[in-house]
Amino acid sequence: MIKLIMDTMGGDHSPQANVEGALLALEKYPELYMILSGDQAAIEKCIAEHGGADSSRYEILHAPDVISGEEKPTDAIRLKRESSMMKAIKLLRESDDITGMISTGATGALVAAATVRIGRIRGLSRPAFCPVLPTMDGRIVGVCDSGANVDCTPEQLLQFSIIGSLYLQNYFGIEHPRIALLNIGTETEKGDALHKEVFKLLAAEHGADFVGNMEGRDLLTGKYDLVVSDGFSGNILVKTTEGTALEMLKMLKRDIYSKGIYKFGALFMKSMFKKEKDLMNYQNYGGSVLLGTEKIIVKGHGSSGSTSVLRCIEQALKMEKSNLNAKISEYISGMHNDPADKEDN
Repeated sequence: MIKLIMDTMGGDHSPQANVEGALLALEKYPELYMILSGDQAAIEKCIAEHGGADSSRYEILHAPDVISGEEKPTDAIRLKRESSMMKAIKLLRESDDITGMISTGATGALVAAATVRIGRIRGLSRPAFCPVLPTMDGRIVGVCDSGANVDCTPEQLLQFSIIGSLYLQNYFGIEHPRIALLNIGTETEKGDALHKEVFKLLAAEHGADFVGNMEGRDLLTGKYDLVVSDGFSGNILVKTTEGTALEMLKMLKRDIYSKGIYKFGALFMKSMFKKEKDLMNYQNYGGSVLLGTEKIIVKGHGSSGSTSVLRCIEQALKMEKSNLNAKISEYISGMHNDPADKEDN
């Protein structure tokens, strides 16, 4: 039995989408046990509307408060102890048999709480988000980091490349991920002093698997498996790409309906349009895994529907089954300890 906890009150469509996604996961995966953190009455109403569920495979952790995206993360984790996110984090920390958590709530509060309350894998300076996007050749590309760390040192970016690479190897089966550094040009000497230093570190660590710098416009070309970035630039890259794809689909739909002849022609291309829409719909790819924490954390989009929540739960399940955290810990322990570790000792 794999136990996961769900922050049901986070996100734009809570608790309905989160509870529905959890119930869909319970129906699909008999080895799964879910703990639903949030307002008990609201959760029970969602379960009833779904048609009920096997009560032996889930429990409700009553948490009446909610952390909003506008709240300062440090204040939220200190003052909102009765919130669905903080009660879930507390139970996750205290329970050895709960392996991971899923939330579509406030990103800053989740990162802060997971880092402070759950803790990072020993030897890692910071955890990092690593979402994946579809590429034009039918593969995927990961971006690490995409929002957990605004300012980064060269050594932290090197670690992001390592944990991101291990994620792609163990989760997606990509034996030798092609790693690139997000930069303003592809030439070796492009970028500021930070990126020039990181370039050297990545080349030394990954050898032929490091394929150099990448410009943002090439993210979906299929030439790369992992893009290394600080969280500020990576977040902009991912959101701009997702937003552009969605707006292009809207424009295409608008133009098709602008003339009768276009609508007639679209009838013969209906299956193709559906395929392209599904390909570019981020809801089909779950959320961003927070790599580097002691337990599994998956952050879903704030706008996640039940299908996207289901995908997030599937990510957590697969990460647990692949024993990813242990493999990250084993790899990092073989490297030199960072200054934080020396202070701990």
